Amino acid sequence: MKESEIRATVLGILARVAPEADLTALDPDVEWQDQLDLDSMNLLTMMVDIERATGVSVPERDYTKVSTLNRCVAYLMSRITVTQ
Repeated sequence: MKESEIRATVLGILARVAPEADLTALDPDVEWQDQLDLDSMNLLTMMVDIERATGVSVPERDYTKVSTLNRCVAYLMSRITVTQ
C-alpha cells in the first residue's frame, strides 16, 4: 500500500467510527481522541477495522503510537510493504 492509500483507509475508518466528525478539519498531529471525542469502544473498533483493512494488528501497548493520523499512517507504513 502507498502512503496515500493508508491515509485514505484510516480516514475511511474514522468516518465510519465517528460519522458526525468533520474530518476535513482534522489536525493530523493532534490526538484524534481529543479532536473527535472518541471513547474506548470507538478506539477498539478502529483498531479492529485497521487490522481488517491492512492486515496489521495494533496491540494495545502501541495505541499511543497510532493516536494521531500522522502517527497511525507512519506506524502502518513501517509494518506494510509500501509500493512505489
